[in-house]
Amino acid sequence: MKAIKTEGEHKKIMSEILALMNKGEANLTEKETDKLRSMAVAAQSYEQSVYIIPPPSTIEGMIELRMYEKRLKQKDLAKLLGTGEAKLSQIMTGKRKPDVSFLKAAYQKLKIDPGFLLDHAVV
Repeated sequence: MKAIKTEGEHKKIMSEILALMNKGEANLTEKETDKLRSMAVAAQSYEQSVYIIPPPSTIEGMIELRMYEKRLKQKDLAKLLGTGEAKLSQIMTGKRKPDVSFLKAAYQKLKIDPGFLLDHAVV
């Protein structure tokens, strides 16, 4: 499948993808399955090049992203990081600055780049 270059092409491909998906996976021929896979890859490539989501620019934003990725609630995150729920809440709302132990846990448990943490920490 050729690369998608315009929003109109993307819209058309997405319509075709939806039509194939509505048939149901069990009802697709091998040719349709291959076409669906090819169109999905092309659509994903187009979307990643056009719809750019900027990375978080704060420690709180990065932690929220990791919470979303790991499907964690704030109380579960506090337990994972070995901190109290109140302390985490204060850090996330900007009422308290993260301390070294919190930053270390964010690095170790959430795999947040240590350079990012150091660049954005106001300790």
